[in-house]
Amino acid sequence: MPDAAPAVRMPDLLRPRGSNQVGMRQFNERTVLQALRVHGSLPKADLARLTGLSAQTIGLITARLEEDGLIVKQSRVRGRIGQPSVPLALNPDGAFAIGVKVGRRGAEWLLIDFTARVRERHAMAYDFPDAEALLPAIAQHTHRLRDGLGPLAARTVGVGLAAPFLLGGWHRTLGLSKAQSDLWNGMDLGAEVRQRTDLPVIFARDTVAACVAELVSGRGHDLKSFLYVFVDTFVGGGLVLNSHLHGGAHGNAGALASLPMQRVRGAKRDGDADAAPPQLIAEASLWELEQRLQREGVDPDAAYDERALQPPFADATAAWLASAAEALAHAIASGTAMLDLADVVMDGSMSRPLQQALLEATRAALDGCNWEGLWRPQLHGGRVGAQACALGGAMLPLHANFAPDHDVFLKAG
Repeated sequence: MPDAAPAVRMPDLLRPRGSNQVGMRQFNERTVLQALRVHGSLPKADLARLTGLSAQTIGLITARLEEDGLIVKQSRVRGRIGQPSVPLALNPDGAFAIGVKVGRRGAEWLLIDFTARVRERHAMAYDFPDAEALLPAIAQHTHRLRDGLGPLAARTVGVGLAAPFLLGGWHRTLGLSKAQSDLWNGMDLGAEVRQRTDLPVIFARDTVAACVAELVSGRGHDLKSFLYVFVDTFVGGGLVLNSHLHGGAHGNAGALASLPMQRVRGAKRDGDADAAPPQLIAEASLWELEQRLQREGVDPDAAYDERALQPPFADATAAWLASAAEALAHAIASGTAMLDLADVVMDGSMSRPLQQALLEATRAALDGCNWEGLWRPQLHGGRVGAQACALGGAMLPLHANFAPDHDVFLKAG
């Protein structure tokens, strides 16, 4: 058997907090940290009320967290009845994490602090990733982001890697050779990245990571359960149930790209992929908008910026919006029939004006769906935007080290 990978030792002040092995005290520490993450800053009395912990326990926990550099005291709040209160907040320099998104058209690196604020970003564009160039670049930029923290570099808790499960999937659509497809589909990308860094690495499907970002920093503050739709080079999604990410049997819940758009007519012929019904990916992906723009002889990269709604790109974009909205409405109606969800959140790697246009077109398409026997869900725009995959990836190491195990996201109110 191959030798086991050497264990990565966490800095003493950033030891994992709150698991069955280390006991209830550290679980309570995580609960306090999560309350501060959700609410921003709170005095000890409010922390006790929100967490259900006694005032004495809150005092002991906050003293230890302050000593470890994870929380800081803020200015006293005066003008209320009783003694002035001292709000506590997360220390932005308390911990750091790096998010890496590997996509079919580009890669992105984010360094975030303990409050999930982006400190630094780097991006790389390509037509399709070349492993010999991309893998060294992942290591290079990851090390650069961490080392750039100087004395605080030891507070980097890990890397969150967000990428499609099968990066070489749908190779015919992308115009790739089978060899290119097989290379990526046979690669354990997480293992490749782990070999190139001494930081812990957590892998998640790209749109699941985007869903995490929306859950923690976006609509998840207001919505308890929702279907998440992310329109990227390919379309995908995620599923949130009772404020928890639902992964499914294979971690693939919300894999909307594969949703069939019509029923199968006749038996599928062996080895004939064209005999299968079309999928959502063929209608509602930015790849399809790129192809429409390319056929018009204009820059296909406009699909990802504000030019998409302006001449000479606007006509092709309008045709894509009509087609994509019908397909997305079908996906939302199908999801509603299966899950009975009251809310759907849609975001993507596009400009905010194009996102708004797609939301409006999809709401109009939903008007034409047959809702008999169903309750129509509310469609919301996502709040995180194009950085959602990388940001969600970066949040995974913070969650692994500092969020409560049993109730990951405390909700306001």
